[in-house]
Order: sequence, then C-alpha cells, then structure tokens
Amino acid sequence: MVKLNKIYTRTGDDGETVLVNGQRVAKHAKRPAAFGEVDELNSVIGIARNFVEDTEIDNMLARIQNDLFDLGADLATPEMEEDIPCLRITEQQVLRIEEEIDKLNAGLSNLSSFILPGGSQLSSWLHFSRTVARRAEREITALAAEEPINKSAMHFINRLSDHLFVLARVANDHGRKDILWVPGAQTGKQK
Repeated sequence: MVKLNKIYTRTGDDGETVLVNGQRVAKHAKRPAAFGEVDELNSVIGIARNFVEDTEIDNMLARIQNDLFDLGADLATPEMEEDIPCLRITEQQVLRIEEEIDKLNAGLSNLSSFILPGGSQLSSWLHFSRTVARRAEREITALAAEEPINKSAMHFINRLSDHLFVLARVANDHGRKDILWVPGAQTGKQK
C-alpha cells in the first residue's frame, strides 16, 4: 500500500519527475505525458460518477477507476528485470472490459449513424471520458513507438474508449435518446 506522509516534496521543482524505478525524467517526456492523460481520464470518470443512478454502472466505473491507477503505475514503470515485481495491466482486465461491453451492447439497437456527444448529463460526461481515453491512447502509442511497454496496457486503453461509448449510449435511455449525426444538415444537402 502507498503511504503519503507529505504531499509536497519539492523534488519536481526542476521540471523532472521520478519513475517507479527511480529514474528521473522531464515532466513533459512521453512517459509522464501518457500516465498524466490516464490520470485526467480517471478524474473525468470521477465527475461522471456523480450522475450515475444505476449501481451496476457505478460499480463498473469504480472498477475502471481502480484499473486506471493500475495503468498509471504500469506506464510509470519502464521495463524492468523480471525478478523485480511491478504492477502491470493484465489481459484478464482487458477481457473483463470486453465482457462488459458485450453485455451492455446486447441491449442497444444497432447504429444507423454516428452519435453526437450529448443527451443526458451522464452520457455527456461519458462521451467526454471517451475522448480523453482516446487522447491517452495516442500518448501511450507515441510512448510505445519509442520505448517498450506492456501490450496489455495498449489493449486496455483501446477497449476502454469503446466501453465508455457503449456506457454513454446506455445512459441515453439505452440509445433511445442518442443524438444522431445528420450529415450535411446545416447545408441543406443531407445525405
């Protein structure tokens, strides 16, 4: 368990942060940028949870928030020797997300158009969470292009944005209150 006795340490005053292995890197380096986006995603999901009325959905989001801390720890830990234990996202976490997507999606109608973010407050926050997840994914893949990272971490963040999309549809009365994109609606040249 982590114990935080002091909130400020002054060790980051020079623009660097410390990774799990003790390595100091610039705060704007790819690795801190990746786990920083994951932290932002976790915060946005925390806001979304204020609008959840369904216990099952709240429990899903609570598990996801915990997984996102695991993901942050994973990204903050460069590849290390195998005899040193470190927290990594597992394929079991990815499979759980996939199972939840399948279960939630089974109750939704097929889409005939793209969906505009919006609808209920919860759906709006979940759509925002989805876009932050996509941004986090871009940072994670940028990191993976330069350094080895856990492949399950990439699988997890990719599935998570899909999960948040499906949850946003569920929050819009199971898709019945989704706002559909009408191509060319403002130009009078609708397709």
